[in-house]
Amino acid sequence: MSSFIGIFLHAVGGLCAGSFYAPIKKIETWSWESSWLVMGLFAWLIVPLAVAGVTVSGLTQSLSLAPDQAIAMTFLFGFIWGAGGPIFNLTMRYLGVSLGMTVSLGSGAAFGTLIPPLVDGSMPSLLQSTSGQLTLFGVMICLLGIGMAGYAGHLRDRSQRNTTGEGFKSMKGIVITFLSGPIGACFAYGLAAGQPIAAEAQALGTAPLWQNNAVLIVLLLGGLLSNALLCLYYNFRNKTSREYFKKIPTTRKNYLLASLGGSIWYLQFMFYGMGSSFLEERFHFASWTVHMSFIILFGNLWGLYFKEWAGVAKSTKRWLISGLLLLITATVIIAWGGQTH
Repeated sequence: MSSFIGIFLHAVGGLCAGSFYAPIKKIETWSWESSWLVMGLFAWLIVPLAVAGVTVSGLTQSLSLAPDQAIAMTFLFGFIWGAGGPIFNLTMRYLGVSLGMTVSLGSGAAFGTLIPPLVDGSMPSLLQSTSGQLTLFGVMICLLGIGMAGYAGHLRDRSQRNTTGEGFKSMKGIVITFLSGPIGACFAYGLAAGQPIAAEAQALGTAPLWQNNAVLIVLLLGGLLSNALLCLYYNFRNKTSREYFKKIPTTRKNYLLASLGGSIWYLQFMFYGMGSSFLEERFHFASWTVHMSFIILFGNLWGLYFKEWAGVAKSTKRWLISGLLLLITATVIIAWGGQTH
């Protein structure tokens, strides 16, 4: 049942990732750079350190014993991945929660899932086994579901623009989104590069379930650096630094909402690492697809909650529902493949 437990943990992580933007949407009077930086401090520094301090045995020692190359590559992938964070935030503004998550994470799922087995040469062996064939088939079904949900978002955008004269900035959003997808896949690469760190943590007594929390310290620190540099630059350029210190009623509320959003967002990383630990090593590449599909699923449900699909045709909703059902089916197939020998 290990694969199914892994899928369940990915689902919890997907719920967290698909929900973090709900508090962020309620922030008032702050620019996006101020909201994003405060949220990032909690998501990529404060909460990761707190969780790792509780769950990882000998955290400092495991980091010091890990190979320098593993530390450097994990940090580098985190830095690149983090650079896509503000871009991802813009997709939410230009496309809305549902379509923004679907297109951005869909392209990220394709890159993050299929490139690792191609690069490490494991693809031929996967194609020769029943379990590998089932897992890859599940990945393909997942990407098809992502495409259908994305098409539903395109129809929604077109219908809302036709009926109201307004709408999301689809063309600009799509271009930005396809930039954030491949960059976002660097998170999966960074977690793979940091496995020597996880091995050291496990050797020092950390349970396998929590081993990736040590990797996340390095990976997310890289992400924090790239985000902080960009946000502080925009704070300086737009003269928004004073927003952090304004004594107005919304300031305290904004800090609470940003910290809540950041804490929820970190939980996706923790549950992603936990879910990956339950899948066989040769199927770790499928974790990214499963994780992305759950984020898309819950992101679209939030989109429905925020009435982003209000007034669209029934056929558009059928495209969306069909895509989401395919995503659910794909995760079952991938879990089944992980249990087949």
